[in-house]
Amino acid sequence: MKNVIERIELTPLFVPFKDYVQKAMAESEGGLGMAIEAEEAWLGGDFVICKLFSKDGSIGLGESFIWLPETGVSPNQVIDAIKNSLSKYIIGEDPFNVERINHRMDVNLARNEVAKGLVDMALYDLMGNIKEIPACYLMGGKITDLIPLAALIPLGSPMLMKGLVRSYYKRGYRSFRLKLGKSVEQDMEIVKSIRNALGNEIHLRVDYNQAYTPQTAIRAIKAIEPFGIDYAEEPVKSNDYLGMAHVQKKVDTPLMSHESFFSMRDFISLVELKAVRVLGINSERPGGVTRALKAIDYAKMRGLGVVLHNQPLGIASAMLIHLHAAKYNSIDYATELFGQEMLENDLITKPIDYSDGFAKVPKGAGWGIRLDESALNSLATKEKIIIE
Repeated sequence: MKNVIERIELTPLFVPFKDYVQKAMAESEGGLGMAIEAEEAWLGGDFVICKLFSKDGSIGLGESFIWLPETGVSPNQVIDAIKNSLSKYIIGEDPFNVERINHRMDVNLARNEVAKGLVDMALYDLMGNIKEIPACYLMGGKITDLIPLAALIPLGSPMLMKGLVRSYYKRGYRSFRLKLGKSVEQDMEIVKSIRNALGNEIHLRVDYNQAYTPQTAIRAIKAIEPFGIDYAEEPVKSNDYLGMAHVQKKVDTPLMSHESFFSMRDFISLVELKAVRVLGINSERPGGVTRALKAIDYAKMRGLGVVLHNQPLGIASAMLIHLHAAKYNSIDYATELFGQEMLENDLITKPIDYSDGFAKVPKGAGWGIRLDESALNSLATKEKIIIE
């Protein structure tokens, strides 16, 4: 069969943050632009790029964004999982057998949705390139060409954060994720000043990065509820599902989980505990396209909100844009794609069109983008791994 996958290539790389991003994050305590307690400076992103090759010469691209304080696995561990386990269930398979491939990966390797999702993402690009159709048509079709965007505002002084919101507002953004968590009082000052400055036209979502105990989280969220908050992300420790449920019961604002959500089972557990009312999806959580589609359908059946968010390179950005285009009627909030703002290189030859607060769905087969091989080689931290 000409469609059969015959080779996998994996490349680990590091992409630095732009200078102004590092300076903005340095304004916060700990220098991370957020309240998370990680001790190492966050100077850029670690990634793994996956290429799947079929016998007809088609290529599929996948990308995983890795940060150890959240993902818990390194680029080397992701590569090892694919090389020494998952590759056996990929090479020799028809990429259109996506459910079969996912099932075989699941039963032969516990957890590690980051590695499985990397492969799954590349499958959709490969299928699109074989059929010469955009990947969104493999997810149900294309409902829109324009995806509304949200801007990420790092934790800093109220003046700095308000200034950043104003600058992105002038560029057409109307939704903003505010990093909070230094104190209940400062949280309220930040949100109040931004709401008063720009009025009710803008949408605000907040992210605490596990900053508070459940009781403090309740106080913090209640303090900003009068200013109209779409949802609050990860107010308590990522492993405190019961604490999250307690907070959600006591506040009107919907909660969303990020650091505590990696698998479909994680999300279902959070929903059944009534700990969340918004599903947040990125390219690593719950891992690839197949799981994302199932998670979105499950969330909508349960009457929950859905948002797509991440700070990826061009490959995963294109994937999330195609996903939003296909599931547009099920996505309740503006998509946050901020890798192009934060990272020095997006690893694609032609930039995605981000203008006036919207992203345009890339045209062409698969993700509709081309990998910048020169950038890949210059940013790689090790030689690419070839599996045949």
